Amino acid sequence: MSDKPSFFSELKRRNVYKVAVAYAVVGWLIAQIATQIFPFLEIPNWVVRLVIVLIAIGFPIALVIAWAFEATPEGIKQTEIADAKHEHSRGKTWIYVVIIGAAISVALFFVGRYTAGNNASAARTELPAKSIAVLPFENLSDDKGAAYFADGIQDEILTKLASIADLKVISRTSTAKYKSKPEDLTTVSQQLGVATVLEGSVQKAADKVRVNVQLIDARADSHLWAKTYDRDIKDVFAVESEVAQEIADSLQAKLSPAEAKTIATAPTTDSGAYDLFLKAESEFHNAQVSLHPESFRQAAAWYEQAIAWDPNFALAIARLAECRLNVHWFVEPLQDAELEQVRRNVDHALALAPDLAEAHVALGLFHYFGHRAYSEALAEFARAIELQPNNSPALEYSGYVHRRQGQWQRALDELNRALKQDPRNSYLAGNLANTYNILRLREEAQRMARHAISIDARDTVGMVAWIGGILQGSGDVEEAQRVLATFPTDTKLTTNVTVPDFAGLIGYRAYTLVVARKFDLALHVWDDSADQRRQLAAKVAIRVVAGDLNGARSDVQTALPLLEQRLQERPDETATMTELAWVYLALQRNEDAIRVAHRAVDVLPPSKDVLAGGGLLVGLAEVSAHCGMAADAINILHQQLSAPTGGPVSIPLLKIDPMWDPIRNDPAFQQLLRVKEHIGP
Repeated sequence: MSDKPSFFSELKRRNVYKVAVAYAVVGWLIAQIATQIFPFLEIPNWVVRLVIVLIAIGFPIALVIAWAFEATPEGIKQTEIADAKHEHSRGKTWIYVVIIGAAISVALFFVGRYTAGNNASAARTELPAKSIAVLPFENLSDDKGAAYFADGIQDEILTKLASIADLKVISRTSTAKYKSKPEDLTTVSQQLGVATVLEGSVQKAADKVRVNVQLIDARADSHLWAKTYDRDIKDVFAVESEVAQEIADSLQAKLSPAEAKTIATAPTTDSGAYDLFLKAESEFHNAQVSLHPESFRQAAAWYEQAIAWDPNFALAIARLAECRLNVHWFVEPLQDAELEQVRRNVDHALALAPDLAEAHVALGLFHYFGHRAYSEALAEFARAIELQPNNSPALEYSGYVHRRQGQWQRALDELNRALKQDPRNSYLAGNLANTYNILRLREEAQRMARHAISIDARDTVGMVAWIGGILQGSGDVEEAQRVLATFPTDTKLTTNVTVPDFAGLIGYRAYTLVVARKFDLALHVWDDSADQRRQLAAKVAIRVVAGDLNGARSDVQTALPLLEQRLQERPDETATMTELAWVYLALQRNEDAIRVAHRAVDVLPPSKDVLAGGGLLVGLAEVSAHCGMAADAINILHQQLSAPTGGPVSIPLLKIDPMWDPIRNDPAFQQLLRVKEHIGP
């Protein structure tokens, strides 16, 4: 009879059994840590899945290694060699590993089961049952350029749902951040704060359209219902109304007669006009993100074509007005005659549809963007919310208006409420961060700024708030530069056409470099600008702060006639006044520099606009400092430090900003650095 050991006894002798048991226990322990701890640390689910896959792959590899090798005091040896040297020295290490690992695994398992159950229950409790997000619809048309049509169907369903007060409806800005059919609906529902989501697809061919929709309980990832609609293009409005009504019924939302009428009403009866309108909407949404003038022009052109097809298309008329007002505020101010035309368009839209929420938003923006008539603007935004309770933009605009009125707590409340309705809106989060910065609530500002960038890595407002908060809060220039290095280099970090002070004029990318006293790099930021006036003024201002008046001569010669002509054409344009003041400083025409800087404050004083007026006041202090008027500059800075809202003025920044070098050694300025800043609203 052979003395050759059996296969199973050889497995035992080579510790393969022990390794298998120990690997299983340790692998289970690692899996428990991944599934229970990683989500708590907000580590993505794909990392958890990867860890589990790697554990599974490693199991057979561990068994092969256990068969061939053994750990000895001299290191890893082949089993045969290890046997020869240490035949009687096999320890009990594996037993200890198994016992300890098993104990930890069991503890984590039960803790995880207990907390997971509680967390799931809490999540279901926290998410309101009557809440929904309409995710982007998938374009299944052969024409991939018809994506705008699918987006439009989604948007119109969402708009109808937004009119139902008994529902919480997430804004399009947030839902647009997701795919048509995201893999992890539970995470989506948590991020958006909703219990249900609507997924859909649209297939358009000639004059036919197929719309597929499915309502999903995202908490349990279970379908509530799914439907397919095959209709003529001209009947697509009925599909949108039916889907909205079906959702309201499924979520047991109570509808008032007015809400039911809104859901059933089509914005136009002309399918050709509607198609043009959807193209305009798609381009307008793009323009609001990019702020490219050409995108605004294209959107306006399509709105106009839609109105030409249907002169009674009130929604298109209102949105055209909103498009032009965005150009006025963010790109290039409209002339007075152009603004009046916008007002006539809004009045026409309201005459056609007095209860159209979008028309009231447009009128509110006319008062706000067009004339800073805040009371009138707030009344229109309030009416829009009354007609469409989930109208997040109207609530957001109300917060911005109250901010300009100096009603800080009310502004914070409204902006935070708007963020709950539109939780993935990076622009809104960035503006909220900026509001906290203005109030010197640095911790909240930094948290919200990082949140804005986590939503959109290219969000300019969020990055300005982040960098500004660092410079104003701690004066840590190196940290500000590190954060700036993470942002795409193709933007100067300017937020809109408002240019109240030096930082606003040159943009925060260049300003961060100026504070670091890297003036040459700051100048290069403006090398490729398409805006000649802004480019010239920014470079001149940087050279003035750097003390390089000779280097500014060439740009001054070109900028002076351009800016003086512009101011003659638009005598109340404060941005041009700020730019011209710096050109005068480069020419050492100090009296003219002070005159136009004072004029800017007179046109828009803090009493009329706390935000912009306060910035212009700081701009006047900057010009005064470079004109040798130290007392005037210091007086303004003292006012800003003592006020609830200091804008860009802070003690840490005053200590390092080369802007204040001309008055740095003044005893009153040094005394100023010991003033205690006002914090909070």
